[in-house]
Amino acid sequence: MTEVYYTIGMAGHIDHGKTTLTRALTGVDTDRLKEEKERNISIEPGYAPLILDNGIHVSIVDVPGHERFIRQMIAGVAGIDLVLLVIASDEGVMPQTKEHLQILNFLGIKKCMIVVSKIERVEKELLELAVDEINDLLADTDYKDAPILYVDSLSGNGIPDLKQAIQKELNNLNQRDNNGSFRLPIDQAFTVQGHGTVVRGTVFEGIVTKDSQLTLLPSEKKIKIRQIQVHNQETEQAQAGQRVALNITGATKDEIKRGDVLVDSENFQVTNTIDVSLQLASSLSIPLKQRSPVKLHVGTTEAYGKIVFFDRNEVQESTDEVPCQIRLDEEIVVRRGDRFILRRPTPVETLGGGWIIQPQAQKYRFGEETITMLKKQMEHSPSEIIDVLLHTHKLLPKLRLIQLSSIQEEEVEEILSSGKYIKVNEKGYSLKRTVSELNDVILKKLTNYHEEFPLRKGISKAELLQEVKQDKNLIEYCINELEQNRAIKKDEQYLSVATFCPNLPKGPMENIVASLLNDGIQPKKWADYIKESAIKNQAPNELKAYLLKTTQAFLLGEDTLVHKNAFDKAVARLQAQTSDRFSLSEAKEILSLSRKYLIPFLELLDEQQLTFREEGNRVWIKK
Repeated sequence: MTEVYYTIGMAGHIDHGKTTLTRALTGVDTDRLKEEKERNISIEPGYAPLILDNGIHVSIVDVPGHERFIRQMIAGVAGIDLVLLVIASDEGVMPQTKEHLQILNFLGIKKCMIVVSKIERVEKELLELAVDEINDLLADTDYKDAPILYVDSLSGNGIPDLKQAIQKELNNLNQRDNNGSFRLPIDQAFTVQGHGTVVRGTVFEGIVTKDSQLTLLPSEKKIKIRQIQVHNQETEQAQAGQRVALNITGATKDEIKRGDVLVDSENFQVTNTIDVSLQLASSLSIPLKQRSPVKLHVGTTEAYGKIVFFDRNEVQESTDEVPCQIRLDEEIVVRRGDRFILRRPTPVETLGGGWIIQPQAQKYRFGEETITMLKKQMEHSPSEIIDVLLHTHKLLPKLRLIQLSSIQEEEVEEILSSGKYIKVNEKGYSLKRTVSELNDVILKKLTNYHEEFPLRKGISKAELLQEVKQDKNLIEYCINELEQNRAIKKDEQYLSVATFCPNLPKGPMENIVASLLNDGIQPKKWADYIKESAIKNQAPNELKAYLLKTTQAFLLGEDTLVHKNAFDKAVARLQAQTSDRFSLSEAKEILSLSRKYLIPFLELLDEQQLTFREEGNRVWIKK
């Protein structure tokens, strides 16, 4: 038989019999503190085990009902699967009954059972009156169809029926996800003599085993599990839905506080700014103004901060979900979808509750554009969330996607394998359309570069990386892909479109080359040709470098070029009219050159390895 684990919350007004009912169901007295015994009220949440048929293990959380202990009540119901709302038949619906019901609704707890207690204390008419009040209370809530059970905890009347009803409700619930990363929000930390530090909490997700290595957030202390107990019974592991006590090493009691979280992976991050969807309480004593101080309750965490609206400056009542932001004074650990309660520090009241849209929020501008963006994020599916993240950041490693999306690792992996994404080496993932668009940008950059600099063989890779404002790793990937697909080519550090070759454009540059050829081996200075053509910017240097690199011209001195064709004709004439060697005067007579051109010409012959000097003459190397 497969064992499954759930947590049930016992909520309701003070002295309506929650603790007595828990004892009747489990045999455990959850009032453990001396003060609780003396005052006969619950101050801290109490916990008790209940084992049902078909391998169902339940942790019952008896949460405080007194108004002063509302924060403990919120921490107690965080993470529960089913709530039993206890209403005493002799008192009926009371103020804390209403507030607890509202909090349960804000926390997104869908399954609720109404337990009418102390039924043997009242006459039938009073019991019917209490039930009418209950039906009126539930009429406009998500719990209007909740089953109503009747019990007397002291005599045991109705307890077997209640257990059967609980069994039926839990049979219809989905079990918590054990496959994801482990997360345990801590609600208690204490020291046990001879054992050291012990922390308690309800496992929100995942599994923890003895000797596991965990991280305590937000302090990032490394923690090791020495021992695991579930309801005072030692076990080798604990899983989502179970109430657990962990004997740990790596941190003392004084280094741990309620609200800290134990995790087993880097999938969780701390944050102090969260985007939320807020459902306001039905009525507020005074308006909630822009940047008002608020107190956030999420999991077992309580944190102060300010609320930031993007479409209003205050609100007193609203039936709609309000997308807004909470900027906190301290770092917390949450995921998308986590439920929260928001309270006003003073005057103390419950403002509302809701769920977290984005744990790693940014600062946005006030206006409709931000509201539209947040509403879209509220509606996004997991796949759409990943799409938006990769559209925004272009390239993200899997771990960062998990952290920013608050989606379980297994689901992120499944989404990334859907065919819409590309793994960019070991650097992360990108959308296929992002890669395609970037390929087009690179090809356009290269084409434009060739048009602007037709004489160059291409743009340097370093210059392209600087020009394209995108993640360097993503650009590198696209360059390699384009090269493999033979859309571009690489020559040393230069990149060009595959079909491109440096070329001489028609117009002024072409005229310069024609003039250079026409002037033969007595060309003008390079600057004179440039001046006559009126070309500007870098073009003169571009043309000079192009002619020399393609050997269409040679340097004849420092600032003069000679066209290759003119040079070759002169060489042929000189070879035809000389023997194996020739003198300076012979060359001068044959070529009709002044000393100004003759000496550079003969030096060029040596440079081209056509001749070498010997005793004042030139000797042909190969004639």
